[in-house]
Parts: sequence; C-alpha cells; structure tokens
Amino acid sequence: MPHDTQHSAARLVDRSPSISGTELVATLVPPRQFDHASFDSYRPDPEYSSQAEARDVLRAFAEPEAPVSRGGLFGFGRKKQAEPQTAAPRRPGVYLDGGFGVGKTHLLAATWHATAGRKYFGTFIEYTALVGALGYDGAVGVLQGARLICIDEFELDDPGDTMLMTRLIKDLTSSGSRIVATSNTPPNALGEGRFAAADFMREIQAMSDRFTTIRIDGVDYRQRDLVGEAVTLSDDAYRFALADVVASGERMTDDDFTDLVSHLATVHPSSYVGMLDGVQSIGLREVRELTDQSAALRLVAFIDRVYDAQIPIRATGVPLTSVFGGGMLDGGYRKKYLRCMSRLNALTSSEVVV
Repeated sequence: MPHDTQHSAARLVDRSPSISGTELVATLVPPRQFDHASFDSYRPDPEYSSQAEARDVLRAFAEPEAPVSRGGLFGFGRKKQAEPQTAAPRRPGVYLDGGFGVGKTHLLAATWHATAGRKYFGTFIEYTALVGALGYDGAVGVLQGARLICIDEFELDDPGDTMLMTRLIKDLTSSGSRIVATSNTPPNALGEGRFAAADFMREIQAMSDRFTTIRIDGVDYRQRDLVGEAVTLSDDAYRFALADVVASGERMTDDDFTDLVSHLATVHPSSYVGMLDGVQSIGLREVRELTDQSAALRLVAFIDRVYDAQIPIRATGVPLTSVFGGGMLDGGYRKKYLRCMSRLNALTSSEVVV
C-alpha cells in the first residue's frame, strides 16, 4: 500500500531500547491509567458479590496494623480493641484469581495507593527481568524490606520461573514484606498445560501456601459496550488516519505488522515499554494470523504494555483479535490470548476503554 506520509511517521521497528536494572526499579509503579485508583473508585458489579468482597478484604489488608495498647500494669485494665468487620488475611500474601476484565488490576493498584511505606508494583515479567538485570541477590537487596510488593499478571510459563518466584516470594515474605498478586489462574494450577507441573508441585504448593486466594467472578468490563472483533481499517482509511494524526502533531507510529512481530524478538520484553516513549497512536499495516507460539507470546507481552499506556491502535488486514491461529486458543496459553484479544478489541475501538 502506498504511504504518502510514511516519511513523517515514526516506526517502532527503529527502536531497540534496553532498560537497566536501576531504570526498571523506577518503573515499578502502577500504570498511569491507575494513578488515581482507589477502593472507593472501584465499581463492583452487583451481579457478582465476590467483587465487593475482594475489595473489602484488600481494604483491610492495606490498613496499617493498630498498635496493641497495654493499658495498666501487665496489661490489666486495657480496653479490648474492636474486631474489624472484614478481617485482613493472616497469610502474608493475597492472590486475586479471576477472569480478565473484572477489575483485578484496579484493586491491586488501589491496594498499592492505600499502603504506606516503600512499595513496588510491577508485572510478573518485570520482576523476573529485574532478577535478570541485577542478579538474584541484587534484586532481593532492592525489594527486601518493602512493605508491599504487587505482582500483576502472575504466570509461570516454565520450571525456571517456578523456582525463581517460589524462592523470591519466600525470601521477601520471610523478611516482612507482604505480597498481592493477580492472575487468571489459581496458584495451585500455575504452569498447568505448559510444562510438567506435577514435577514442580511441591514448589508451587509452597508458594501458594503463602497466599490467601480470593476468587473474583464477573464479566469482562472492557467488552460491555463493544461487540464483534477488533476494528480494522481499509487501506485508504488507514492512510487518511495516518495523515490526520501526523498533521495534528500527535506521535503516531507506522509499521508493517510482520516486521514489528519479528522486531519484538530482538528486544527483551521488559524493555517493550521503552519502545512506546512519546507514542500517542500506533499504526499496524497488513495484520496477519500468527502460527508461531513464541511470536504470539511476545505480541501478548507487547500489547500488555500498549494497554497499560492506553495507546490506541489503527490497523489494516485481519482483525487483531483473530491473529492467534494454529490452535493456540485451545492450548495452555488460552487465557493469555483471550485477555490480549479483549485488550486489542478495546484499543482498536473509537475510544480506549479505561
């Protein structure tokens, strides 16, 4: 397709950022769309009581522990403190298990904002990348002593990650840190369908024993006002959209879909966020179905960062919600792909759904 304005648009394939461990630590805060997330701004679906229950448990979990008043000599005469209506879990971690689009990340960010002291918020892949950048001892040295560690999109895709996160969670909770994690998979089922989970059940069980698991039911809020597949533009509509965005002074990138997918293999997923600096809109030409699982998973990781930044996408070719082919939706990564499809549907709509 001809591109009259291609020379004026930036290309993602020209960006190969590399984020250092120090820079990665600085990014361990909630995505900007959750800058003001709170328990009060969370809107539980009245059809699913588990959403309000999860909010109340996490609100209690985030509250500072009240000091024990000893009253008179040896504690005699002290007043008994009233029990909270919703008791905070006794375990050092809370695990939010539920489908995508039910507000788990909002609740995670609300817990982060409501907790005083040093705290970190990142995706599972960002924490494993931190270990890769700083070494295990270096990463523990940075995170240890934090009052709260928030882990979004918790997923174990291979035995190495299983062992790493088991050890990290044990070391952090043993030193007093509390952890809240979100996932689409219960902790005792992590890795199921992707590797021989039975061989690592002891490690997985040791990790899950440190969490109080909260199941959140509900429907995907991103799809309440959306129907069908991701929006696809004709070549002419794409060209006009690109020209309008460039003329308005907004930063729109323009890339061939296949070229971008290939380029993602050359950048560490923890650095994908660096590819989006200053980008206000993403253009993808000639979107095609993917049949390579590794390429598909890299695209999922990239779209997660695009969604965090709330950058709209304009695309030609097949709908982006149809790119996961070759039976991928029937495999062990099904939930990852479905979550990505939900986000792609929202990102290609006329208005990004926050």
